[in-house]
Amino acid sequence: DSEPSTAKILNINVGIMGHVDSGKTSLARALSTTISTAALDKHPQSQERGITLDLGFSAFVVPMPEHLKAVYGQDYDTLQFTLVDCPGHASLIRTIIGGAQIIDMMMLVIDVGKGIQTQTAECLVIGEILMDNMLVVLNKVDQFPAEQREEKLDKMRKGLQKVFSGTKFKSPPMVPVSATGGNADAPAPVGVDALIAQLAALARAPKRDRTGPFYF
Repeated sequence: DSEPSTAKILNINVGIMGHVDSGKTSLARALSTTISTAALDKHPQSQERGITLDLGFSAFVVPMPEHLKAVYGQDYDTLQFTLVDCPGHASLIRTIIGGAQIIDMMMLVIDVGKGIQTQTAECLVIGEILMDNMLVVLNKVDQFPAEQREEKLDKMRKGLQKVFSGTKFKSPPMVPVSATGGNADAPAPVGVDALIAQLAALARAPKRDRTGPFYF
């Protein structure tokens, strides 16, 4: 029998938000090492329709970052990110808001081939209301030819920065990834290690207010 884990885990809930079909569930799959029964679109209707219909939960752990050790001392030795995969379809906005109420920080996922879309903007508004910490994921970078990728990403970053400068987030980090690697035969995610490192760097002590109101 294996020994029970003695790890002292600090949990941070990270919302994966964005427009439908921006690759949010693929990103959760690429990041996660622990999968709940409700994760990765296991609901039959989600599989049938090819979109996320409910909140999905999965997780991964990293060593405790130094800046959080300074806050907690020896209270924790491991940082767990619980990913809350939110739907991106307009008709499921209440589900998105419900997920946002338990989120400590958000990843706004943007399809680099399409930029900011309707639900991207709606998720950004929800994020402005409910949270203070946001990371932007520029997904599907494999759509750009390798020789043009940096030039196109730089152009997209500059355009997005103009949008974000008018929000509370001002200048959020933007990390380019390809959650599936763009290879149908043997998908291999690209940029995930850099994304995990950026998440760990951005992580802050979570605020838990059990007396606050529900938003719907």
